Amino acid sequence: MADSRIFGHTAKMISKALDVSAKRHNLISGNIANMDTIGYKPKDLDFNRTLKRAMGEKEPDFLDKTHNKHLSPYNEQSASLNGKDSEDVDIYHLDSVNIDTEMMNLMENNLKYRTTTELLLRKMKILHYSIDQGGK
Repeated sequence: MADSRIFGHTAKMISKALDVSAKRHNLISGNIANMDTIGYKPKDLDFNRTLKRAMGEKEPDFLDKTHNKHLSPYNEQSASLNGKDSEDVDIYHLDSVNIDTEMMNLMENNLKYRTTTELLLRKMKILHYSIDQGGK
């Protein structure tokens, strides 16, 4: 990311939140797509816990880089994917995915994504206003 004095910690946090939200969307979509799969266990991740882990994670030691801002410490393995059931699975039926629960999770995730995007847009508007007013 560009100079941290301009964007600060907020932009980094917003970026991580958008990444976590996109990953959760993929998991929920996968649950809905596998709704008729026999023995499929719905997957989900805890948004807040995963975001805290992504924000507090130290950089891995195995990365070679020429500048400390070249590579992000976030990787695909840092999101915790747990195979918890969205609802109790009925052994005598094939439907282990509850569509109502998954749609509720999808709407909740969509709301978090849109809110985070709005935060990013407001941050950019503040920067735009500062640059625009500085030119007068």
